[in-house]
Amino acid sequence: MRKVTLHRVARLVLAALWLLVDECRAETGAQSLTERVIWAVNAGGDAHTDMHGIHYKKDPLEGKLGKASDYGIRLPILRSSPEDQVLYQTERYNEDTFGYEIPIREEGDYILVMKYAEVYFAQSQQKVFDVRLNGHVVVKDLDIFDRVGHSTAHDEIVPFSIKRGKLSVHGEVSTFNGKLTVEFVKGYYDNPKICALYVMKGKLEDVPKLQPHPGLEKREEEEEEEDDGEGGESEKKSASTSPKNPVRSGPRTPNPYATDNSSLMFPILVAFGVFIPTLFCLCRL
Repeated sequence: MRKVTLHRVARLVLAALWLLVDECRAETGAQSLTERVIWAVNAGGDAHTDMHGIHYKKDPLEGKLGKASDYGIRLPILRSSPEDQVLYQTERYNEDTFGYEIPIREEGDYILVMKYAEVYFAQSQQKVFDVRLNGHVVVKDLDIFDRVGHSTAHDEIVPFSIKRGKLSVHGEVSTFNGKLTVEFVKGYYDNPKICALYVMKGKLEDVPKLQPHPGLEKREEEEEEEDDGEGGESEKKSASTSPKNPVRSGPRTPNPYATDNSSLMFPILVAFGVFIPTLFCLCRL
């Protein structure tokens, strides 16, 4: 009887320990994508929850700065799911540099995701601008149409970290005061804009990817092949033109004609030949 009781007690203790381990695993397990996103806004539009569970707030700049536009609402956006096309169909733009301030209270690794689609211009170099993060240029000369074409979703993804009161992004470091300032910088070509953006904790591999676009993938493959081809041809050309045993520079060899005085003697001989007959003729006179 005593052995049976001890056996039951042991089983209960093991079960309790197992439950405790499961609970600890659940508490220390990886956060979901929704929990990792600390700030998200649908620029120029209303609140929206996307297919990944990310909740985008209504644009806080409404009525304060810039202009909201839903010009793209009439267009289907490639590379985006039907339920989330609204994130790319609405936008906020401004005739000067503008941006958003994002409070960040915890240190760690973060990702800034900015969503774009060109729904107005139909060629490149019509809208080109930069993006700054606390004064650091993180996107240079962004031309959305040149990147992906018309009415096509495009995400700019910028990883950064905040540690010991310092912001690190793209190899640059600056003091961090608790606010992340994302600015869209006015350039020479039209006005800067943004369709939607969010900040999340994590790494690049944690960011949801856009749907594949066959045309873009083909163009990227062709560009890679061209780069490889050009590199291969240049390497072959350089290899064929460069001698196997290159001649190194050294002291000049002596000029074989340097000691030849024939060039100087020739006019003397000609003059002497002309002078003798002339002298003979004069003597006869």
